[in-house]
Amino acid sequence: MADMVNITIDSAKLMAALKRLAAAGRDLTPAMRKAAGIMVDATEENFEQEGRPKWKDLAKSTIKQREKEGTWPGKILQRSGGHGLAGSITRHYDATSAVVGSNLTYARIQQLGGKAGRGHKSEIPARPFLKLTEEDEEKIIKSFNSFLSQAVG
Repeated sequence: MADMVNITIDSAKLMAALKRLAAAGRDLTPAMRKAAGIMVDATEENFEQEGRPKWKDLAKSTIKQREKEGTWPGKILQRSGGHGLAGSITRHYDATSAVVGSNLTYARIQQLGGKAGRGHKSEIPARPFLKLTEEDEEKIIKSFNSFLSQAVG
């Protein structure tokens, strides 16, 4: 081979930083906690804005029913008192994952849409309350970058 120039890094400081980075990568709990928080905030914002993008309006029959109950006007997926879907959002995180969701039986149909009601005759439009915008995803990426940068020192 022709003349070759090599640079060798033999730095205890660099090796220590790489070891800290590797250790941080084995336990991402702090970063996952932050990601779960961002996802919960995004979900709350979806309820507040009634979708990002906007959800379809309620059916006239649903509005009529809610007016009788005294819960309309109001938010599409929220009823007064803070109970129901918006109040059921939970988070879980550990060293390798961050999860946000609801255990309510009707959460799936609201998220994905589909047939519901007696005999599955009603068509429920999807109202994805568990949805991240590009800005939400960027916040999560920035939080992971920050976590790993701090680990390196």
